[in-house]
Amino acid sequence: MASTSYAIEKTFGWNNPLTDKVAGVLSAFGMTVQRLKAGAITHKMQVELCSGDICYLTGPSGGGKSVLLRELYEAVDDDDKIMLNSISLVSDFACVDCIDGDCLSVLKTLSRAGLSDVFCVLNSPATLSEGQKYRYRLAKALASGKRFIFADEFCSSLDRVTAAVVAHNVRKFAKNNDVVFVLASAHDDLLSDLLPEVIVVKHLAGQAEIVYKNPKH
Repeated sequence: MASTSYAIEKTFGWNNPLTDKVAGVLSAFGMTVQRLKAGAITHKMQVELCSGDICYLTGPSGGGKSVLLRELYEAVDDDDKIMLNSISLVSDFACVDCIDGDCLSVLKTLSRAGLSDVFCVLNSPATLSEGQKYRYRLAKALASGKRFIFADEFCSSLDRVTAAVVAHNVRKFAKNNDVVFVLASAHDDLLSDLLPEVIVVKHLAGQAEIVYKNPKH
């Protein structure tokens, strides 16, 4: 896959009903509806992605990382992408039966995602803990064959040792399979394991700051 540039922009204007409570707040803060609407928040970035890249969106909570991730997801062709949060959790099959492939390859995929405990592998996805569910969804994404994998709150529900192991495995998978990962998290402790080619720092105000670590960009 050749490099592709994506221009992302999303504006959130104020269009709520002018209720008595809203009017009271406006009065208390000396605001007008016109000033409120003029203060619309715009999140934007222009980013270039190549095969095998990891794009890591980071920054403070509420800065707009998830907005940019969702908008970038919408910009990618439907046949090429998968979002971890959208992967369903079934309750009538074991994890090992929910991923395509022979038994050995499925176990390998689950292990890459940090699920190697036999009880987890033989349990249904819906009965797993939150951290295990996250890792199951990652395993499903790795086995999907999609060229773009999107994950919000990347490894946020995992303990940091497990998160580092998963991040390291994601790095190897991206490189070996030419898969692009777009990941968002307020944590920056996984950068040394992920080694992302593209780092997007989304500040609370203003355009995103893009840092490219690879000369191919």
